[in-house]
Amino acid sequence: MRCLGVRGAISVDDNNRESIISATRKLLKEIVAKNDLSIDDVASVIFTTTPDLTAAYPASAARELGWNNTPLLCMQEMSVVGGLPRCVRVLILWNSDIRADQVHHVYLGEARSLRPDLVEGESDD
Repeated sequence: MRCLGVRGAISVDDNNRESIISATRKLLKEIVAKNDLSIDDVASVIFTTTPDLTAAYPASAARELGWNNTPLLCMQEMSVVGGLPRCVRVLILWNSDIRADQVHHVYLGEARSLRPDLVEGESDD
């Protein structure tokens, strides 16, 4: 088994706790479903938010989903001119036997524009 990185991002409608937690929860659920990921195999998770999202820690969504024994870290994304606003990004370090080219990275909402080469038809439903 080796440690792989699973990336994802989602745009958030508003800078309030409900919007940040709801979007992050949706992103994590999609990553878990697309990769048949077991939480027990997650080594750690790094979340970032753009500087305009200050109302909640996205890691709170993971805790609400039961990721209670997983090390989680929240950080602020760099502020880049022309960058996507109101965005939560995630890097999941996952212990798995699959090959790196079998990992399904997930980009939802406006965050699809960050990596259109990796978007696999995710829906916003």
